[in-house]
Formats: sequence, C-alpha cells, structure tokens
Amino acid sequence: MSAIAIVNPDPTWAAQYDKTAQVISNILGDTVVRVDHIGSTSVPNLAAKDILDIQATVAVESELDDAVQLLTAADWEARPPRRDHPVPGLPRDEFQWVKRLVVEPMYRRRVNLHLRVIGRANQRYALLFRDYLRAHPDTAAAYGEFKRRAATLPLESVGEYADLKDPVCDLIYLPAEDWAARTGWSA
Repeated sequence: MSAIAIVNPDPTWAAQYDKTAQVISNILGDTVVRVDHIGSTSVPNLAAKDILDIQATVAVESELDDAVQLLTAADWEARPPRRDHPVPGLPRDEFQWVKRLVVEPMYRRRVNLHLRVIGRANQRYALLFRDYLRAHPDTAAAYGEFKRRAATLPLESVGEYADLKDPVCDLIYLPAEDWAARTGWSA
C-alpha cells in the first residue's frame, strides 16, 4: 500500500486557499511580500493529494527564520530547514534552493507552507509550474494521471513519492520556461 493518496479535484480548494492565506497573512504581516496558492490543488481539475501547498515569499533570507518564529508562535509546526531539489538548467547555487517548510496547527486543514525568498529559482519555479499547468490543461491531465499511477506503487514515504515525481515536474518545467519567454510571463 502506498503512503500517498491522490484524490479527485475539489472545486473548493481555491476557497480553502483564500481562507488559509488570510490566516497566514494575518500571522506574518509585513514579513512576507506575497502569499500564493501553488502545487496541484492550485490547478483547476488536477488530481492531487488533499493538502494545500502555499508559498509565502519573503524579501531576504534572514526573514525566513523570522516567518517561522511567527508561525510557530501561532501553533504551526516547523520542519527542519531544507532545500528544494536543484532543477537541471537552472542555477546550481545552493542559496537558490533554500526554503523553510511549516505545516498547519494540529487538527486544522492540511497545509504545506513553503517559505521562499523572492526572485530565487525555487520561488519562481513554483509559480511558473502552476501557471503553465493552468494554461495547458492537457499537460495538467497527463501529470495528474502520472500522479495517480505513482500513488499505486508500493511507496513507503512521501519522500519516495517526491523523488519519483521531481524529474517529471522538471520535464514539464522545461517547456514552461519556453512558454514564459514567448508569452512574457512574469512571477
């Protein structure tokens, strides 16, 4: 049995994000420059884990820990500091992939809150990936089918699922960069 459960798209995910983003914005105030719905629940009609992925963007790296302190004071749970996986073709500098991850207070709606620095490769990646899938529903559907099939594998952890999914996301991201250049997309 897999550790991952992929569910059908929920048309209320956007409204759930709006409510949760307001809570996050109230906690973080001026510490963040923006809060965005990212990940599969941010793409209409895309199957996903029933966990909202939200990105809170700070202006400078030192504010990552400030944001974590504010959130933990409000009963959110901080995960150990980490980095996103470097994407082929994007900067390899480790500072481009630094983030913090915080999850919702106990007994609340499941949320993975990714804290990233504005203008860094990982902050832009999450937004471009989302917008590309929103603009390309056939690609989103194929990605959803991959996730459904991956979730049927005997995976023992969410980490194994992420390791399986990351290269697929990177393959989607490559044409997303071309699309962004052609359309003038910006984060």
